[in-house]
Amino acid sequence: MNDHRPIPDTDYIAEAATLLAHDDAFDSGAVVPPIYQTSLFTFGSYAEMADTFAGKRRQPIYSRGDNPTVMEFEKRVAALEGAEAARGFASGMAAISATVLAFVGAGDRIVAVRNCYGDAYRLFERLLPRLNIKVDYVDGSDPDAVAAALPGAKLLYLESPTSMMFELQDLPHLTRLAREHGIVTTIDNSWATPVFQKPIAHGVDLVLHSASKYLGGHSDTVAGVVAGSADHIRRINEQTYSYLGGKLSPFDAWLLLRGLRTLPLRLPHHMKSGLTIAERLKAHGKVERVNHPVYSNHPGKATLAGYTGLFSFEVTDDVDIPAFVDALTYFRIGVSWGGHESLVVPAKASLEQTPGVNSMARFGVSPRTIRVNIGLEDVEDLWSDIAQAFEKSKK
Repeated sequence: MNDHRPIPDTDYIAEAATLLAHDDAFDSGAVVPPIYQTSLFTFGSYAEMADTFAGKRRQPIYSRGDNPTVMEFEKRVAALEGAEAARGFASGMAAISATVLAFVGAGDRIVAVRNCYGDAYRLFERLLPRLNIKVDYVDGSDPDAVAAALPGAKLLYLESPTSMMFELQDLPHLTRLAREHGIVTTIDNSWATPVFQKPIAHGVDLVLHSASKYLGGHSDTVAGVVAGSADHIRRINEQTYSYLGGKLSPFDAWLLLRGLRTLPLRLPHHMKSGLTIAERLKAHGKVERVNHPVYSNHPGKATLAGYTGLFSFEVTDDVDIPAFVDALTYFRIGVSWGGHESLVVPAKASLEQTPGVNSMARFGVSPRTIRVNIGLEDVEDLWSDIAQAFEKSKK
């Protein structure tokens, strides 16, 4: 195994486990928060309505704005991230879109890391130009390249590690550079989760998640969330959240609360199995490279307290990739990740998606790259599956 990987802070994992096991916002005595499956909330009097509208009392008004079940999920994520507040959304992309559009406008410029999530890239390339918003892409692992691009920008968009290639960024250094220019920093923290990386502690302003991934953990809901200071979340609420309509439903929030309770238990299993598979792939004769933060010497590794189960590897030319993928039995062929099941996505197929607006093609991802999500199955079964797939895919 790599001798330089960080060791998870087990005390913090225990702290997260206790935090997430107790939903104490309700006085009903229920051990699980109820689902407030209602579209609106009524008032007992004119005075109650007037005071609520005036901000003198806190009461949910309409579930597109606030709902008690959704608010409990938001509170949990904020606590995990060390943030003052959070806002849940109907998808990760709803969270990304609402956050970005709350802080940039016509004539503004964003600096984004290369190899960012594919649909975030499509947002930047398809919608934002129509609003006269420019996006410049940089190698986020190169602080000099980021520093050169920052002057005049309004937003710095990070993702550490990045999608597909798993490149790291030095968060404390980059956020310090951004603050010197008055630039708001955002990061997609879906890969590491708040258990293995706390970006706010390293100066990031807003932390984004596709909650469909590890936070939910069961592949049964699509959701997103953003966490940050109360002022930043208030700006998102006022500028974009209510108008774009990507609200999180009470039932999905309830499913996410259920998923969060086991997050500190699931992640060590994903990590252990993922490192085992990565190490064996690294030693395999049909693998040229394994893209996993464990093998990085970048300073950005210091902010990670552990690893999850998503990474990629590049195979040699004599591997028939479609045959390899089809030969797998425990690894299902599908996008997304972070659930209980193991998944495989070949870059060869993804490179054919959305011709002309494809982040993998833009940033030169090799068609011989294969991404795997290591799930909760027995690791020896998973490795046997990979080994037999290599045998069946020889050219």
